[in-house]
Amino acid sequence: MSESSAEVVADAAAAVASATGAAAGWRRATGIAGAAIGVVAAGAAAGVAIERLTVGRGMRKKARLALDSTGPYGSLRGMPGKAYADDGTELYYEVDDVEPEGGSAPRRRRLFGRKAPLPVTVVFSHGYCLSQDSWHFQRAALRGVVRTVHWDQRSHGRSARGVAQVQDDVPVSIEQLGRDLKAVIDAAVPEGPIVLVGHSMGGMTVMALADQYPELIRDRVVAVALVGTSSGRLGEVNFGLPVAGVNAVRRVLPGVLRALGQQAALVEKGRRATADLFAGVIKRYSFASRDVDPAVVRFAERMIEGTPIDVVAEYYPAFNDHDKTEALALFVDMPVLVLAGVGDLVTPSEHSEAIADVLPEAELVLVPDAGHLVMLEHPIVVTDRLADLLARTGAVPSTATVGGCDSATS
Repeated sequence: MSESSAEVVADAAAAVASATGAAAGWRRATGIAGAAIGVVAAGAAAGVAIERLTVGRGMRKKARLALDSTGPYGSLRGMPGKAYADDGTELYYEVDDVEPEGGSAPRRRRLFGRKAPLPVTVVFSHGYCLSQDSWHFQRAALRGVVRTVHWDQRSHGRSARGVAQVQDDVPVSIEQLGRDLKAVIDAAVPEGPIVLVGHSMGGMTVMALADQYPELIRDRVVAVALVGTSSGRLGEVNFGLPVAGVNAVRRVLPGVLRALGQQAALVEKGRRATADLFAGVIKRYSFASRDVDPAVVRFAERMIEGTPIDVVAEYYPAFNDHDKTEALALFVDMPVLVLAGVGDLVTPSEHSEAIADVLPEAELVLVPDAGHLVMLEHPIVVTDRLADLLARTGAVPSTATVGGCDSATS
């Protein structure tokens, strides 16, 4: 073993020891839950340490601060609005309207009479532990071309904590998220055709909407894009871990998360203390390629780190109960894009293939060298296929040119 390799292994061992030490602190406060999460964290650390720990902690901290101060990702803002879920939860959304072009209004009146046709609105739903900003590149590219709505799921981003969860201790369900999306549509898109776009949990939210409001799908939805998502059987995902390890994690993780959620303040301190370790875990489960822009990686870290541990805990059980395969039938007669990263460890691409099996006319795109956050890792591919879907629905002219994905702050 070379000297540099030995140093890397030593650093990796130190990281595991550090994680175990942090777990010991949690254990004193949360009992066996702390120990269990420490084991999970330590095991994950071993998988990412060689990549992450070749740079000193001080240098990584300086790099994070630099990226936080200069990174433009997540800076796009639109016209703000608020919707209210059936339990009173305030849901935050933003609208980007189409920019009018000179001379187009008179021609539209001549072709369609006094009343112009309602524009298509594209509604984007984000995934677990993310926010509406996770669609940054696609939002930048589509600005001014088509009307879009971006919203934050309950307890995420700028939306309020779920009222039912805080006041009544009601577990979050995917069905609830579907009703939340309906509330956003009622507020932001009360009429006109809709294209639904969902990533991961956001795709499940779209399926839950269809399951509960089939008439809305039939009457107003003209296309759907399902990115890195699943229609069910998430309890079988192994997250790239050995069978024995993943079975152990499945047994203890729900209880671990509940216990940690009850000690949120203490756990948040632990998360900050082990920021380098968890940054490596986040990167491993978000991206598959090695040449991702560090600013993009840090942007993903900030979104995930910004999700409180008690929110992480209250959402997790909902995924094992998710099964919306039958609801997919409502999308059969419309253009559908199903897209996933081949290296996705969270919702493996096989789940997207299963969706495409139910929707044989759908366009199935499997992106090589891409992980769970494929829309951030390979934004041009995702935006290109989404633009094609919109062209097929007539939402944008087939000759339209969407903005560049590098239009980060426009």
